[in-house]
Amino acid sequence: MKIKRFEFNMFPVNCYVLWDDTREAVVIDPGCYYEEEKQSLKKFILAEGLTLKHLLNTHLHLDHIFGNAFVQKEFGLSPEANQADEFWMDEAPKQSRMFGFEFPGPTVPIGEYLHDGDAVSFGHTRLEAIHVPGHSPGSLVYYSKADNCVFSGDVLFQGSIGRADLTGGNFDTLIEHICSRLFVLPGETIVYPGHGAPTTIGMEKAENPFFR
Repeated sequence: MKIKRFEFNMFPVNCYVLWDDTREAVVIDPGCYYEEEKQSLKKFILAEGLTLKHLLNTHLHLDHIFGNAFVQKEFGLSPEANQADEFWMDEAPKQSRMFGFEFPGPTVPIGEYLHDGDAVSFGHTRLEAIHVPGHSPGSLVYYSKADNCVFSGDVLFQGSIGRADLTGGNFDTLIEHICSRLFVLPGETIVYPGHGAPTTIGMEKAENPFFR
């Protein structure tokens, strides 16, 4: 599996495009707000000759869904996410105005609900959805066992964890589920977070101050 990371800048957020030798692909968290960011994502997908099969959201906080409408318009895909986060779709325009800007277009309804243990397949590649609530009630991590990596959204970062003070968040739940759902993965598993640089499960178990 190949991975391309985009960092979009309204709220600096990582968007990932994943694909394999079949050229089938998925997009995870298209946080592209500005037009040039949207076009950069589109240009890359077209230049690589990729066929998008899934639009995946780790969770539905506004910075992770800015580009959902654009991806739907350009590639005909509806987002796939956990139903427990669906209420954030209605909150996104109001949240945007609180930060002093308008949400870019209408929010796009979830096209398919994903649950803990569900498989997302494209080409020869399989991702497993792992439910890790606490940052948001519906937070999902996407795990590729074959490629030894996880896409953790805002659950786990290099040296930190996601905030738990927003609606539906819970600090104890987040800590518990990181330990029981993510720290049981092999230590060499690469963690691609929703913000910031990659890390590994082993590094976070050993050095993350929230678990020491």
